Amino acid sequence: MRLFLISCIVLGSVSTMSKAQEPKKSIYDFQVTSIDGKKVDLAKYKGKVLVIVNVASECGYTDQYKALQALYAKHGKDGLAILAFPCNDFGAQEPGNEAKIKEFAKKIYGVEFDLFSKIKIGKDPAPLYKFLTSKDANPKKPGDVTWNFEKFIIGRDGAIVGRFLSDVEPDSKDFQDLLRKELEKK
Repeated sequence: MRLFLISCIVLGSVSTMSKAQEPKKSIYDFQVTSIDGKKVDLAKYKGKVLVIVNVASECGYTDQYKALQALYAKHGKDGLAILAFPCNDFGAQEPGNEAKIKEFAKKIYGVEFDLFSKIKIGKDPAPLYKFLTSKDANPKKPGDVTWNFEKFIIGRDGAIVGRFLSDVEPDSKDFQDLLRKELEKK
């Protein structure tokens, strides 16, 4: 009888688990905050090819904004969305607030793709980055992000299809080839 009651209690608590507590199974299960402070469900990007990148304004790789914007200008109409997440975890290279980050990215690099609020990625990463770096979501290349401008390519089906370290430029052949391959899928 005692075992039965314990089972009922455990099973009951599992069935009443809130949606926020449920494990995320897809990139589309996440909600993030835009650079302007608005909640954004990543489900709005279903059917698009995504490049998710952590950015910083004072990094040696900051010039990658230029190549990312060029990709967006060229392929946005084909279903490419770029999601940039400012982060100050690596070398304290993103010290500004959201307004300064947005102004910098737009004024210096003409960024038109989606910018989001600053998040934690290094120690105690935001849920989205916990997911992107997990073995379940990314069995070929799991593990922590180690620097600014690390890039994830997400296919139209929401699966992670590629991960590129900071020193791989968005206009490199490997990055472009994989991106083109994913964009050709309909």
